[in-house]
Amino acid sequence: MNEQLKIILYMQNGTNFLIRLLITALAVILTSYLLPGVHVENFLSAIILALLLALLNVTLKPLLIIITIPVTFLTLGLFLLVINALIILLADAIMPGFIVDGFWWALAFSVVLWIINSILRNLSK
Repeated sequence: MNEQLKIILYMQNGTNFLIRLLITALAVILTSYLLPGVHVENFLSAIILALLLALLNVTLKPLLIIITIPVTFLTLGLFLLVINALIILLADAIMPGFIVDGFWWALAFSVVLWIINSILRNLSK
């Protein structure tokens, strides 16, 4: 019985990850329609971008947060927005189907993406 529960929980976590990935991809598409300085080629590119952002947020973002703790503290956490924009610009440099026209568009993209993602996740519950 314990093994079956582990398998069910594992499958549920994988399903939840896929649902969150698709919601983020939809949020990426909506955000790119709202912001003229951000371009995503198609929905497949949005899915790949959502996966890339998840990977960068799990690996690189914690390291950047730790390195910039003093600046983040002095700016009362606002520097985290800069870190988010840098992650977006890195994704732009890595992925050919995603184009951001500059730092300010990356900053706007991260904020609008967060808002739309929050709304879509609340609607999906």
